[in-house]
Amino acid sequence: MSISTLTKTRGGVGESVRRVDGVPKVKGEFQFGSDLWAEGMLWGHTLRSPHPHALIHSINVAGALALPGVHAVLLAGDVPGKKCFGLEFADQPVLAGDRVRYAGEPVAILAAVDPETARRAAAQIVVDYEVLPPVTDMEAALLPDAPRLHEYGNVLRHVRIVHGDPDAAAEVWVEGYYETAMQDQAFLGPESGMAIPSSDGGVDLYVATQWLHVDREQVAPCLNLPAEKVRVHLSGVGGAFGAREDVSMHVHACMLALRTGKPVKMVYGREESFFGHVHRHPSRIWMRHGATREGRLVSVRARLLLDGGAYSSSGSAVIGNASTFAAGPYEVPNALIEGTRVFTNNPPCGAMRGFGAVQVCFAYEAQMDKLAKALGMDPVALRLRNALKTGSALPTGQIIQGSAPVREVIERCAAIPMPAAIPMPDAVSMPKEEGGRRDRLSYPGGAGNVSRGEALRRGVGFAVGYKNIAYSDGFDDSSEARVKLFAGSSGPIAEVHSAAAEVGQGVHTVLAQIARTELGVEHVVLHPSDTLVGSAGSTSASRQTMMSGGAVQLACQAIREELFDRVRLRAGMGDAPLVPDGALTLEGGMVLAGGVPVGPIEAYLDEPIERTRVYHHRPTRAMDAMGQGDPHVSFAFAAQRAVVEVDEELGLVRVVQIATAQDVGRAINPQAVYGQIEGGTAMGLGFALMEEVQVREGRILNASYTDYLIPTILDMPPVEAVLVEEPEPGAPYGVKGVGEPPTVVSTAAIVAALRDATGRALNRVPVRPDDLIGLTQPAASAGPPPAPDVPGPKAVPHYWGLTHGQGTLMEPE
Repeated sequence: MSISTLTKTRGGVGESVRRVDGVPKVKGEFQFGSDLWAEGMLWGHTLRSPHPHALIHSINVAGALALPGVHAVLLAGDVPGKKCFGLEFADQPVLAGDRVRYAGEPVAILAAVDPETARRAAAQIVVDYEVLPPVTDMEAALLPDAPRLHEYGNVLRHVRIVHGDPDAAAEVWVEGYYETAMQDQAFLGPESGMAIPSSDGGVDLYVATQWLHVDREQVAPCLNLPAEKVRVHLSGVGGAFGAREDVSMHVHACMLALRTGKPVKMVYGREESFFGHVHRHPSRIWMRHGATREGRLVSVRARLLLDGGAYSSSGSAVIGNASTFAAGPYEVPNALIEGTRVFTNNPPCGAMRGFGAVQVCFAYEAQMDKLAKALGMDPVALRLRNALKTGSALPTGQIIQGSAPVREVIERCAAIPMPAAIPMPDAVSMPKEEGGRRDRLSYPGGAGNVSRGEALRRGVGFAVGYKNIAYSDGFDDSSEARVKLFAGSSGPIAEVHSAAAEVGQGVHTVLAQIARTELGVEHVVLHPSDTLVGSAGSTSASRQTMMSGGAVQLACQAIREELFDRVRLRAGMGDAPLVPDGALTLEGGMVLAGGVPVGPIEAYLDEPIERTRVYHHRPTRAMDAMGQGDPHVSFAFAAQRAVVEVDEELGLVRVVQIATAQDVGRAINPQAVYGQIEGGTAMGLGFALMEEVQVREGRILNASYTDYLIPTILDMPPVEAVLVEEPEPGAPYGVKGVGEPPTVVSTAAIVAALRDATGRALNRVPVRPDDLIGLTQPAASAGPPPAPDVPGPKAVPHYWGLTHGQGTLMEPE
């Protein structure tokens, strides 16, 4: 075979290839967790507390057990092992025993022959509650006389970052107060899974999740089983966005399966799903920015307060993230940032796309616009003047070592052409088909047919944000992958075994692309993700492409070296040709030497080659008591410009265009990157305009997609995206995660455009129609609360294997 006839390997790194799960999902043939089925299976059901705060005096299950078809009813006393679980700290009861701390907390579980019987049985359980006053305000939770929701108090973690001279003088000052609401991840596939008891006394759990191994590390102790007897398998995941980092029905299904000896399936309905997973932390933020008259930032002071609800979840890391990003992607020589994450009797909050960076970006970008106005300066020019770059120092003292193309994302975003101007009302009052220049559906209000542009104003907003990649604060993040290369009937085949959870973001497609590139083969098969291979870490923190992609790359490189050893050993023996001078490479199913084909890869695969490798990123260092350290691995930056139209009389909004430039390192699959940018922007648009879990006195009022509104295709504008590819040093192929920066920055950009259109303060999201037409006053505050006297009890190791030095909590017995 000559070089001219050699077929290049298709579907590798840098190509927009078809998703490996795309066709079955489009055809409706993909099996999600809620589709699982087993012969003789039972249906699990959860009884939940209707009260946000109460003591439990007794639970009578006799009525439920008497119902035909009920196989088991279990309470807190039936938990065979550890009574509590948790992602960072084990403080959340498997089943509430003597106290409930939020409305929706599980009190009892049962298994029955069908869902209807299970629901009827749950209605027969009688719980004697003593209702207690709930703590539902995050500032009230800090008061000295507030009820203590945990024995260690109401503060999970307090972070204090001191940088330079926080009292430094500035020539121009602006200050502001901001609020963000509770947002739901709104994945379409509810919590679901199946537990199947095994003959060895263990259990196999098939579940929709984000991190198989940390699930096992929480589930096994609660079952009083060794980890090897709890095998966790990834079922089809219908979206995640952070909500599946925490355990939901995992322990419950396993307990029921082990008690009954039968497979037990659990699927939450939509209302129960709102109670069954964490949400985005609501926040209150106070900020003060100082600058020179030339627009150089001098000082940032920020006070952050996050409402974490009843339990810890990942809240310690969220407040850490929010605090480290509070100054924005700007060079700030002096800063004082204090952040507190409190407990209340509201629903638990934890991880959601953006992980603390969304809330602070909304605040610091509003501050940058205020500062630009006070200085009489163009907002984009102000951001360019203060933009971070490689070598910049952050408020934590960390020096940015990797790529930081902040100026480029700002400039390239600003250069994207603006949309066409608004047609005059007299022309647009006619339907498009009658010769008008605009379709009536394109007005704010759309199909509601309420406007013809008579009171339409256009606004433009700009925002810049950033987010860390991978885990932080000294955590030794890693991912393991096993790859096998073997001869198939029609050529070489690579099999990739990784526990990386595919939750819809496309990581399995990326792993296949990397295997093709490294091994020069087109046929790649993916072993189902499970705990039979080492941990891949969580599908979160925009980390999987770097971490699991790095592990697959290392395993493939080890296979390649063994293959090359076989080629060299065989060279010159018998009828085998001598290997020409030059480096050996793999391409199109062939081994090449100096670009000249030596032979097909399968000719050297008399025995398969299998290698397992673990990828680690560079070490980080946790923050000290003053918030100084080297907490983050690397960063990804994004800029967005939003153009909106607001009907001043009705308060209705249409987002006309989103222009964005994003720092992606290197795009492994460009089409997938654009998809992540569009999806992340949609989530930020929802947070800006409509998405809010409405909680009153600790109870969720809108636990359905009828009342909890999310954007549809009719709400989404064109997203004009530019990819800035400046490879990250030390990362596989120079990649950066891409899923979170669009969500971080889009809310801030859209609300900035609304302020430009209306002239109103709009310091709370989501922005309501009443806010836009002046029927409500801006969110107000009497001032930031003081820092808590005691950051929290002593630190203890948790499931991630690290301790935080600032305000961690003590693990309950």
